[in-house]
Amino acid sequence: MSAWVLPDHIADVLPSEARHIEEVRRDLLDKARCYGYELVMPPLLEHLESLLSGTGKALDIQTFKLVDQISGRTLGLRADSTPQVARIDAHLLNRQGVTRLCYCGPVLHTRPGAPRATREPLQLGAEIYGHSGLEADLEILSLAQDCLQTARVQSISIDLADARIVQAIAQEAGMDATLREQVHLALAAKDASELRSLTRNSPKQTSDALQQLLQLYGDVAVLDEAHTALPALPLVQQALTQLKWLAGHMQGSRITVDLSDLGGYGYYSGTRFAIYAAGATDALARGGRYDAVGAVFGRNRPAVGFSLDLKALPGVLPVRPLRAAIRAPWGENADLRAAIAQLRQQGETVVCVLPGHESEIDEFHCDRTLVQSAGQWVVQAD
Repeated sequence: MSAWVLPDHIADVLPSEARHIEEVRRDLLDKARCYGYELVMPPLLEHLESLLSGTGKALDIQTFKLVDQISGRTLGLRADSTPQVARIDAHLLNRQGVTRLCYCGPVLHTRPGAPRATREPLQLGAEIYGHSGLEADLEILSLAQDCLQTARVQSISIDLADARIVQAIAQEAGMDATLREQVHLALAAKDASELRSLTRNSPKQTSDALQQLLQLYGDVAVLDEAHTALPALPLVQQALTQLKWLAGHMQGSRITVDLSDLGGYGYYSGTRFAIYAAGATDALARGGRYDAVGAVFGRNRPAVGFSLDLKALPGVLPVRPLRAAIRAPWGENADLRAAIAQLRQQGETVVCVLPGHESEIDEFHCDRTLVQSAGQWVVQAD
């Protein structure tokens, strides 16, 4: 095997795709800033116990580990940025009231999340800390939708769910942690037979309710059906009411409901959503509420957020036009070099053509040329 062959599900990003990703990254961070979110840059690696503390333990299997040559302690390469942002909110900022934070950076996964997925996603996300009301859930969902629309994603569909429904049913039945985990896996796989086997010793109401969850998907009318089909547990009814409120406030996208959807990480505590689009094989963005995510860092704060992988977007986006540029000759003439410098200071892209390489410009649309006319360097349209 050649020494320069990359590991499975790890790839270089070449100029055209890299340009597209970078332009989208700038647009989405600007969009988050328009909503009032402050940018943070957590480190790529931390002490393992910090990365996997509290709700971060669900990421253990996805986290690369290594030994710090300075301290001898075990470090982890982050598989998700949310535990780090929660640490920043709880331990470093320690603000009163609402805090809005956003981030963008690579994360590393020991295994790909899907057959064609990368193990090095470029994760962009936004999170609100300090507000337990549905207003924060709606803002995060609206920002996620707005970000994908800003990136020019077409035919967006938002799928809603709520982690409290399964939690309430399992708690009412007295399920232990092991059985609850197995039930979650069966629901995620839509495996009715396995679900029936797992709940054979549970109360009939529990078994019937979990089987009903597998059928409760479709448009928003599913929520009305669920009110009568599911047990009248306070937490279940509250979750359904809040999902209906969220759905009623969203515009510009198709809204669907899947009450057995348990995709994503295991730290959600309330409303959840996944956003899909035509041409995408998996959700482009996931988010929801994960209250108490910062409790292990000393502050038990309500939190809601979303994240997406920027590397997954170009495959479902229309090709962006090349950046307009000015073609200029290479030369040592002081007037020429001054003219090029002035154009660049004005924000223009100027590509100097090296001798013998006049037709090797690929990632720019050179629609103008810097030429000498009457002793002056001027820009002419091609």
